[in-house]
Amino acid sequence: MKEKILINARIIDPSQKMDEKGSVIIDDKGKIKMIGNNVTKSDAASSAEVIDLKNHIVIPGVVDMKAFVGEPGYEYKENFRTLSQAALAGGVTSVVTMPNTKPIIDNVSMVDFIIRRGRDKASINLYPCASLTRDIGGKEMSEFGLLSKKGIIGFTDVIKTVQNTETMAKIMDYASDIGVLIMQHVEDYELSKNGCINNGEVSTRLGLEGISYIAEKIIIERDLSLLSEFSCRYHINQISSKDSLDVIKRNKEKGLKFSVGVSINNLSLNENDIGDFKTFLKLSPPLRLEDDRTSLVSGIKSGLIDVIVSDHTPEDEEGKRLPFAQAATGAIGIETLLPLALEMHHNESLDLTKIIETLTINPAKILKINKGTLKKGSDADICVFDLDKPWVVNGDDLKSKSKNTAIEGRKLQGKVYMTFLNGDLVFKS
Repeated sequence: MKEKILINARIIDPSQKMDEKGSVIIDDKGKIKMIGNNVTKSDAASSAEVIDLKNHIVIPGVVDMKAFVGEPGYEYKENFRTLSQAALAGGVTSVVTMPNTKPIIDNVSMVDFIIRRGRDKASINLYPCASLTRDIGGKEMSEFGLLSKKGIIGFTDVIKTVQNTETMAKIMDYASDIGVLIMQHVEDYELSKNGCINNGEVSTRLGLEGISYIAEKIIIERDLSLLSEFSCRYHINQISSKDSLDVIKRNKEKGLKFSVGVSINNLSLNENDIGDFKTFLKLSPPLRLEDDRTSLVSGIKSGLIDVIVSDHTPEDEEGKRLPFAQAATGAIGIETLLPLALEMHHNESLDLTKIIETLTINPAKILKINKGTLKKGSDADICVFDLDKPWVVNGDDLKSKSKNTAIEGRKLQGKVYMTFLNGDLVFKS
């Protein structure tokens, strides 16, 4: 690999508290050699490739903590190749993949398969999760120790919750002993079964079963009570309600250590966007009130929420073109994660550095991976974006195999210009 120098850049790297005009030198091994406002062309090798970034913004490659890839079993929805293409077009260089494949990732042979297949076919950094319980059944915990030694980054039952408190206590107790990451979907089944949107005025008008915010709040309260007894690495995958934030704030103020994620969908949409049965907006957790949405944004600002995820869930057209109650749950979003998050900068809801922090160094810290930073010696996984470029979301133009975007036709401001992976230019718009 030839050494490169990226000039005329605005560099934002929250891991170094850096926001300055400058240059980045990538060495011939794909590592960050030098970075900052004191770096000049004379610091690079005479043979270095010079890339003028035209004052665009440079950040660490985005780390997405929740995305589904269809391999094995659901290749018709997404595969490693199409997921990689979509991710890189969105400036995402590291992805945590979910275990709800077919068969489910809950044993060593499946882990070996997924790592080997990902290595052969993916062009991004993949961090696979295994299921929290065998066959995502909620009864018997997976072999955490054995699976983590094979390369599993964390354990989750994706959009299912461990309902039995005794089972969850055993899981957290064992996880505290061996140091693995538990990623919980927080939703009480008895309070949410048959529900498909937020419980309220819209669900009543549409004649659909609703899901109360209490279903989310009660599991958070239960798990955090258990966490005070069994101090494990615990992460709430996604929250959707302002009432959940009250519980989180109370427990963080007591000194309890855990992390919290939120989907970009719940930060940018509310239940009114569902309109007349738009099934592409059937999501888990569901879209809630505008008051909830603005509270979640405030939760990021105050540090109660640590990461923003795409919750990338590809579904084919047949799964979505059904009556709302029968339609598949989820939306694609890995390619639009960063541009949609930039809305909160443009409407002055959040500081730009705070947004970048939730997409880069914060998830990397939770996962304990050496990503999300542009420090000297780190992998040159870099996203370059034009902060002000206007564009309109067209599902047919997105690179995911499935086209079930929740923001079809939305006007966005900010687009990825280049993506580098280990120093190689792997995407350019």
